[in-house]
Amino acid sequence: MPDLMRPISLLIADDDQEDCLLTRKALEAARLHNQLEFVADGVYLMQRLQQSLQNPEMALPDLILLDLNMPRMDGRSALQAIRNHPQLRHLPVVVLTTSREEEDVFRSYDLGANSFITKPVLFDNLVAAMQSLGHYWLSIVQLPKHPVT
Repeated sequence: MPDLMRPISLLIADDDQEDCLLTRKALEAARLHNQLEFVADGVYLMQRLQQSLQNPEMALPDLILLDLNMPRMDGRSALQAIRNHPQLRHLPVVVLTTSREEEDVFRSYDLGANSFITKPVLFDNLVAAMQSLGHYWLSIVQLPKHPVT
């Protein structure tokens, strides 16, 4: 039986407050016990990650959920910045977006996304997606604990 009780820290970059609330509720409904943190765009995401590198008491997230379409710095640019940074490139990044465009799927993987998920429209489907995401990242995948420098 998978250990869905093991908490992981999720950093979610999404500018849509309603989507953030729905994601939080879907994770709770999926009974995933995680440390959640939200940032509103790629600039805040990169600032948060830089703070973790500079402050040893502020851990890097185990997993980043990244929306593509955000103001200031979009998810594509943030993903590229993460993959180009030697101390951040190991972080798993799952694109979680409303886009269904094939170009967005291709470009996300080309930039180094670990997965691409189109946000389900119905809440029950979002809960199911979060359960699958949790099962995969908590039970199957071994996440890195320390950055490789």
